[in-house]
Order: sequence, then C-alpha cells, then structure tokens
Amino acid sequence: MDTLTCMRTYAAVVATGSFTAAADRLGVSKALTSKYVGHLEERLGVRLLNRTTRRLSVTEAGQAYYQRCQQLLDDLDELEAAVQDQQDAPKGRLRVAAPTTFGEMYLTRAVSDYLEEHPGVSVELVLADRFVNLIEEGFDLAVRIGELEDSSLIARRLAPSRVVACAAPAYLARSGGAPKHPTELTSHDCIIDTNFRTADTWPFQEGQRPFTVKVNGRFSVNNALSVREVLLAGQGIGLCPTYAVGQDLRAGRLQVVLEDFEVLQFGIYAVYPHSRHLAAKVRSFVDFLVNQFGPSPEWDLG
Repeated sequence: MDTLTCMRTYAAVVATGSFTAAADRLGVSKALTSKYVGHLEERLGVRLLNRTTRRLSVTEAGQAYYQRCQQLLDDLDELEAAVQDQQDAPKGRLRVAAPTTFGEMYLTRAVSDYLEEHPGVSVELVLADRFVNLIEEGFDLAVRIGELEDSSLIARRLAPSRVVACAAPAYLARSGGAPKHPTELTSHDCIIDTNFRTADTWPFQEGQRPFTVKVNGRFSVNNALSVREVLLAGQGIGLCPTYAVGQDLRAGRLQVVLEDFEVLQFGIYAVYPHSRHLAAKVRSFVDFLVNQFGPSPEWDLG
C-alpha cells in the first residue's frame, strides 16, 4: 500500500477530526480511509489515534508524527507546484471559498470566464457566509469582504466594496421623506443584515467624527440579497453593499439616503496561505480577478 497515500489520509483525519470528514475531503470511502490509517499504524508499529464509538483523539506519538508528516506533505506539494509551474498553462483543481451573495452575483460568472481561458484548471467554488479555515478545510484561496484581521495569510485587494443606506422611493414617500440625519433612523423601519458585526448599530461619519446609531426593525436576515428584496418591496431602510444594489440604484428602484454621512468602505480581497512557491493556478486566478474587478468595479459605475 502506498505510504504517501496513507500519510495524506492520516493528515486529513487529524485536520478534520473524523474519518467521515476526511473521507469526504479526499473523495474516498470511510472504510478505505480507516484502512489507510490502520496500515500506517501497522507499518510504524505504534498507535496514532485512539478510537471510540463517540470520540477520536490523537495520541502523543500521533501528534508528533502528524506535525512532521504535514510538513513533508507541504514540502512535496510545493515541489510539485514548482515543477508544474514551469509549464506554460496552469492546471489542476482549484478550491475556492467566497461569501454567498458576492459569489452568486459576480464570482460565479468570473469563474466561468476563467475556466474558458484556462482549460487545464477545474474549480470547486464553495459559497458560505463564514470565514473558512483554508488550511484545515483544504481551500486554495478564499474571497473575503471587510476589514481583514491580522493573520499569516497573504491578502491581495481585488476591488472596493462600499456600503450605503438606501430605500425604495415608495417607502420614503410613505414615511414622510428621506431622513436628513442618521439620528432620524430611530423613527424608521430598518432592515437589519445580521452579517454585519454590529447589525442593529449602524456606523456613520460626520466630517471627521465617527458615530453610531441604534436602529430598530421588524425584519432581520443574514443575506444581502434578501435585504435587497425587502427594500425593493418598500419595507424600510437598509444598509447594503453596492455590489448587491448597484443596478437598482442606477435604475432608480432604490435610492441612497444620508449620502453626506459616509457609512462603510470595505475591500474585497483574495486571501491564500503563505507559500514559498505559489501554485500557477492560484496566481493566475487571483490575477484574473484583479483584472476582472479592479478599482472601479461595475457595481459602482454610475
């Protein structure tokens, strides 16, 4: 039995915490995953994992072996990537994570265009509104929006992402007109996007002075497209990224309110693990996204 395959299987089991999750990541059966790990333990003459019906734990020897094993696998992957990169065309499987709304509206189309230009690459795009762990979950890169926390990941800015307060003209007419100052939001129905860290406390800036306003609303949801739908139905005022409502603003279906009080300016980034040698498929995909979006993306065009 191939020792390298057994090592990769064992590393996946430790990283995911279960045989089932490791089997899903590797695309093999749970039984085969267990067989590979068992063969590795037999070859080494030591127990790497303690197994019960409810729990899986790594032995002291297993933890020491995992650390060295993972380093060897990483070095091997980098070596293979360096050799493959000498070829003209990127190739291989690219696993990408991205936020749901941005992924549905823009990234899916960008991936399709990228695949058209790079027939040797296949892409698995996973859309989820959470920060995935790139290393543990086996992603090559992720697209993230917002203020990035300090980490060991490399981040490359793809495009700006503005957040605006907006509403449908019908709602504003029914509620006596647009608010003139953010403090007036307390008398309005506000649609709350729980994806924002302070969902019901909206940030604004007056001159150089930042301040916040506590808002109230009867509808909250964790998806920008759902916020957009409720806004279009005339149910209130909401904070929305312009990539979700740019077309509606241009068409007049929605209008920006409190324009003189800047809300939020974020960035859209591609993040990927630090590597001594960046695989051609990752580098070419990130370069493609930079060219696709850039400093003046289509959602912010007037």
